[in-house]
Amino acid sequence: MINEIDQILALKTWAVVGLSTNENRPAFGVAALLKSKGHRVVPVHPKGESVHYETGYKSLKEIPFPVDVVDCFVNSDLVGAVIDEAIEIGAKALWLQLGVVDEDGLARAKAAGLLAVMNRCPAIEYGKRGN
Repeated sequence: MINEIDQILALKTWAVVGLSTNENRPAFGVAALLKSKGHRVVPVHPKGESVHYETGYKSLKEIPFPVDVVDCFVNSDLVGAVIDEAIEIGAKALWLQLGVVDEDGLARAKAAGLLAVMNRCPAIEYGKRGN
């Protein structure tokens, strides 16, 4: 049986919330890794900056095409609103990065039918799988 993390890693279009042009932030490196693994990365940040040659958006609702995974690089106390927006846009999965914890939000996402993981990093998970 394929586990939830593997199911999410198999999805192609990732909206990375909190991704900016700041190369020193973890989101920048993780987004680069996701692209190298064949994912489409969609930057979502209040500045709406383009990152890694991908058009940026100020919110999930602005993205004019379906998103598979919403990957959250935002503070735990702010991520609830992002989770609700992920549910609203019909995302298939939610990924809360290392240090991002919202038990209630995770439960809402799962109740809405999203695959969801919390306090994990896709770069680390790819490393564990050796691919």
